[in-house]
Amino acid sequence: MNAVGIDISKDKSMMAALQPMGYVVLKPKEYLHTGTGLEHLALDILALGEDTRVLMEATGRYHEPVAAVLRKYGVWVSVINPLFIKQSGGGSIRKVKTDKADAMKIAKYALDNWVDLREYIPMENTREQLKLCSRQYNLYMKNVTALQNNLISLTDKAFPGVNELFSSPDRADGSQKWIDFIMTFWHCECISLVSETAFTERYRKWCKRRGYHFSALKSAELYAGSTRHIATPPKNNSTKFLITTAAKELAFAKATLAAMRTEMTRLAQQLPEYETVRAMYGVGEKTAPQLIAEIGDVRRFPRRSSIVGFAGVDPAVDDSGKHISKSNPTTKRGSPHLRKTLYQIVCTYLRKAPANEPVYQFLDKKRAEGKHYFVYMTAAQNKFLRIYYARVKECLNTTDSLYTP
Repeated sequence: MNAVGIDISKDKSMMAALQPMGYVVLKPKEYLHTGTGLEHLALDILALGEDTRVLMEATGRYHEPVAAVLRKYGVWVSVINPLFIKQSGGGSIRKVKTDKADAMKIAKYALDNWVDLREYIPMENTREQLKLCSRQYNLYMKNVTALQNNLISLTDKAFPGVNELFSSPDRADGSQKWIDFIMTFWHCECISLVSETAFTERYRKWCKRRGYHFSALKSAELYAGSTRHIATPPKNNSTKFLITTAAKELAFAKATLAAMRTEMTRLAQQLPEYETVRAMYGVGEKTAPQLIAEIGDVRRFPRRSSIVGFAGVDPAVDDSGKHISKSNPTTKRGSPHLRKTLYQIVCTYLRKAPANEPVYQFLDKKRAEGKHYFVYMTAAQNKFLRIYYARVKECLNTTDSLYTP
């Protein structure tokens, strides 16, 4: 019975091995993350014998090549959340933080929790790519928000309120009418210094060139909007450069976001549960790929409460002695990206109020009890996840049985 602990870094790993009663089989040793280094790591572990289990922490992306190589050599590997190791304490009240000490601490945890360790199973390629796309999508979304706020701030100086004069939604390619408009009419004097007839004709040609619908009423509204505002910066090349550059950056970012959304949908459609998830109330074309990406294969969760805990929408427990807390915040231990997607879905329930949907009925019940907004919204997310777990797991099990020879 050999418990191997591996402390993962970016370019190297530290490995140590223990046997029952704290006997040190292998003292901490360093291995580089190269083909030769990982091969030596696998051979040293195999030399310990058959009854050997390897434990490592989930450290971003650095643990994946190590786990992949060890599995290739037939080594039993388990990957856990670093929080488990941190909370275990390592059997000492002293605070020691070195790679050697961490490797020994991980090995000790593996020895103490030998029966509870679960074997690491890498994610399917499609699911892995979908999750990467989802994380990149969230990053680009933050950039788009920042760039849009910046452009609105600039236009409020040169053409106040121009973004509020348009209500056209985004196109499939990410383009938006007011952003394209401001690239040409970047200052209110670009409109107000000419006659309304001249601007109307120019605006009509612009709409035809850009593929937008022309409206004489909209043209009149734009002209009136340009004449009743006072611009702070002058109409010169410097102002034009700042505004058009910001508009181009935002347009490019939104186009990238649209392309990423298309790729996410393409990947999600390859997974067997896509249609089942898409059919669930509140799950739209944008949220379905994100939901699937962040949850992954639901069969890796042994029970419904596990997926709720993974999302971090389960209430914390705070009981000690005579103290029994009746209202606790959620744990928020899981993915914040998943919680954001769940919140968007539950907001749809709250806005549409579908009386026949179990999630909305549960939400409305909690709201009628006088619960706080965040309490009943989190409870609805919890309810939605449990339904998601049941439906998607049934779908995956049915799909597997259809392809079983």
